[in-house]
Amino acid sequence: MKVYQSHEIKNISLLGSSGSGKTTLAEAMLYEGGIIKRRGSVDAHNTVCDYFPVEQEYGYSVFPTVFHVEWNGKKLNFVDCPGSDDFVGGAYTALNVTDTALLLINTQYGVEVGTQNMFRITEKLGKPTIFVTNQLDGEKADFDNVVEQLKENYGSKVVKIQYPIVCGPQFNAVVDVLKMKMYQWKPEGGAPDILEIPDSEKDKAEDLHQKLVEAAAENDETLMEKFFEQGTLSEDEMREGIHKGLLTRSMFPVFCVCAGRDMGVRRLMEFLGNVCAFVSEMPHVVTTDGEDISPDVNGPTSLYVFKTTIEPHIGEVTYFKVMSGKIHEGVDLVNANRGSKERMAQIFCVAGQIRTKIEELVAGDIGVAVKLKDTRTGNTLNDKGCDYRFDFIKYPEPKYRRAIKPVNEADAEKLSELLTRMHEEDPTWVIEHSKELKQIIVSGQGEFHLKTLKWRLEHNDKMYIEFLEPRIPYRETITKAARSDFRHKKQSGGAGQFGEVHMIIEPYFEGAPVLEVYRFNGQEFKISVRDTQVVDLDWGGKLVFINSIVGGSIDARFMPAIMKGLMDRMEQGPLTGSYARDVRVIVYDGKMHPVDSNEISFRLAGRNAFSQAFKEAGPKILEPIYDVEVLVPGEKMGDVMSDLQGRRAVIMGMQSEKGFEKLIAKVPLKEMSNYSTALSSLTGGRASFSMKFAAYELVPGDVQDKLLKEYEKLQLQEQD
Repeated sequence: MKVYQSHEIKNISLLGSSGSGKTTLAEAMLYEGGIIKRRGSVDAHNTVCDYFPVEQEYGYSVFPTVFHVEWNGKKLNFVDCPGSDDFVGGAYTALNVTDTALLLINTQYGVEVGTQNMFRITEKLGKPTIFVTNQLDGEKADFDNVVEQLKENYGSKVVKIQYPIVCGPQFNAVVDVLKMKMYQWKPEGGAPDILEIPDSEKDKAEDLHQKLVEAAAENDETLMEKFFEQGTLSEDEMREGIHKGLLTRSMFPVFCVCAGRDMGVRRLMEFLGNVCAFVSEMPHVVTTDGEDISPDVNGPTSLYVFKTTIEPHIGEVTYFKVMSGKIHEGVDLVNANRGSKERMAQIFCVAGQIRTKIEELVAGDIGVAVKLKDTRTGNTLNDKGCDYRFDFIKYPEPKYRRAIKPVNEADAEKLSELLTRMHEEDPTWVIEHSKELKQIIVSGQGEFHLKTLKWRLEHNDKMYIEFLEPRIPYRETITKAARSDFRHKKQSGGAGQFGEVHMIIEPYFEGAPVLEVYRFNGQEFKISVRDTQVVDLDWGGKLVFINSIVGGSIDARFMPAIMKGLMDRMEQGPLTGSYARDVRVIVYDGKMHPVDSNEISFRLAGRNAFSQAFKEAGPKILEPIYDVEVLVPGEKMGDVMSDLQGRRAVIMGMQSEKGFEKLIAKVPLKEMSNYSTALSSLTGGRASFSMKFAAYELVPGDVQDKLLKEYEKLQLQEQD
């Protein structure tokens, strides 16, 4: 295979909702490019891109799949992305290592929530975007309606390059208003007949051609001057204008294909080769040190690993993008993240499972290595003397969580290792070994996302697991001041144990003053601050510890022990065993024994005094609240809002967003357990949501009572 240079390489993502035909388009492109001799189909489970067993069983893409096509002297690298919102991590991965997005739309369904979601990612990352209307031969295909929806959502930047003569089962021709020709296909598709535009379409084609000329001219002052002088542009000048419009996202061209019948695919690939961005034309990637790195073939060799998979009979397969320099087989590189050395024994270009050995890859190209020893997703591999490190892919927050445990408890350690490996393959599977909840929590983008993890563990690794309802990381705090004292005394021959601690506890907030006098049950307690320690707790909030001992009733050397006792109880709150937070403790008096007092005595005395005072200080349970945004079709708004209110949500606002309604709410994490499934059921899969931790807030009284009873019951069970 030829070694392509940076100015001959284009990297492109295939995006779109589930069912928009991305994998089918990929098959047609691979066939047209000569990589495969026969097109497979999703229904037959024999496509190049959906080659993992889990994808074949479920009938949809799970992982972003890399493939390449050589076309008209250029190398087009593609990443076919899953369409389901559950696997949106694939789109984030792909768009960060490619330069242009092809956003497919099923012409039977129009602009869907998935279309909106994918477009927002391209917008966030500033990627040139081309709309591809697919399934034009479908019974319900309506091209004009789709374009109208696109213009409603994205404005006049949406410009038709092509339009179909007719939609539906009779579809077999499009008018291309850039080339001003009609492309017509035989029933089997493939190479089109390129014909003159019929008289019946000439007026419409001329009108759209003129609009395309104007749109292209607007992207360049020189072209604009030519347009004013001549009233038109040449085909090459139009390509130049469209090219610049793509780069600045001031133009979103619209193409027509019927991927399942291989109609329009060749023309689309020709356009991609001629017009879309080369790697050198996109903004430079920035290292973790803030250094701009251009895809310079003469620069130091640096690779970024964006994907790893485990494949049967091969082992680990590592996908990388050459960020700088060039890479050839047999070279030794240094892993900037792990400090280890890696030998690139062989390098390949890939199309799904099809691997083509290649001698060299240059800056901007995408390749694969196999059986690297110590390289993971997100790592940077450099030549000696180069210290680049990249970390530019930022994945969305998880929104579906489950506790996971092996069916056989003896497999716990093996499960932990497998989960670590799977997170490396798909960083949107987030694994947390929660000491607080005493569970392994697996978080992902949705129910199907986690079902896929379960399928792979059980089928590939023979690790049988079960999902459980995850416990909620509640917090405990207090709402008023309280006082207590506790004497720990133990005598059993020889030296005993003795420690007595008197303390006041109160709620803490930033700027809360320490009173000079506290009153409890008619008694006054004067406070004189000798020392203050502020502890920023790992789980959020603070513990403020004030030493107010006067007269030496407790020696200063025992204060750290009292502090340890407090932390013991903060880590296991008195109400439900949850972490406590935002408490100020004032130790103002106590007693010690010249022989029997020691650290353990004061640790236990401090712990028990704190526990007593906490229960008298108006204790409350706090729950995690999340900011939730739901994008929903207007006609489903009422159902979705009612469901949220049933989940104790506080609706913060509503706004229209490009054909959909956005609901903004604050919702307790406890109520979001099955939300992705419920939302899909309510809206027929046409809505999406995101969630992000906001704050801890007090639970309602009835919820607190329920939690206290549940904890009491659990304690009794553990005693039995």
